[in-house]
Amino acid sequence: MVGYKSIDDYVASGMVVGLGTGSTAYFAVERLGQKLASGELRDIVAIPTSVRTKEQAESLGIPLVTLDTHSRLDVAIDGADEVDPKLNLVKGGGGALLREKMVEIMADKFIVIVDESKLCDGLGPGFPLPVEITPFCHEHTIRQVAALPSVAGCEAKLRMGSAATGAKPDGDEIAVTDNGNYIVDLFFREPIPDPAKAADELKALCGVVDHGLFCGMSTAVIIAGSDGITVKTA
Repeated sequence: MVGYKSIDDYVASGMVVGLGTGSTAYFAVERLGQKLASGELRDIVAIPTSVRTKEQAESLGIPLVTLDTHSRLDVAIDGADEVDPKLNLVKGGGGALLREKMVEIMADKFIVIVDESKLCDGLGPGFPLPVEITPFCHEHTIRQVAALPSVAGCEAKLRMGSAATGAKPDGDEIAVTDNGNYIVDLFFREPIPDPAKAADELKALCGVVDHGLFCGMSTAVIIAGSDGITVKTA
């Protein structure tokens, strides 16, 4: 499994490791716990990117720290919702995009683990782009986001129900992130023409906390496919 391979290939004793969030990252956390318990890895500390990853890591006895004490990481490992040919990503289906980005941007290596269904020719149509926004005047912010030139043509929808279950509504209440914010999901019919420009425009908009475009961050992408496991590097 790609989650296990990411730990086996990229994590060594003495490292500070960022732990991602989601169904694929779950197995990387599981593997790290196994190798610490067996003694194969030692002196590891890890930084979780969500409450549920923190709870999983604690249940496995993985020593945890935060960015407040460890601002530099040796490696971070996480899944993605879309991966383009340049290894730019859309992340945030699980609602943890802000904490994921804060941790993963500080890692010397960022290892992405996906199955081949997440590969795409262009970001946008295959998975909605999440944008974390402040609850204050959120309807205003949603209109401002949708009006940005770099995301022209998108349909902006406030995430409802659980923040962790993607853009498909699963409840009547507004979804709230671990940080107490809302998420607006941007739906695209065509690929985002310039993901880096979209990333800059979204980040610069007042009321936006962060977004799910992870551009120029990936060191390697480990892909589970029908023919086995392959690795793409930046």
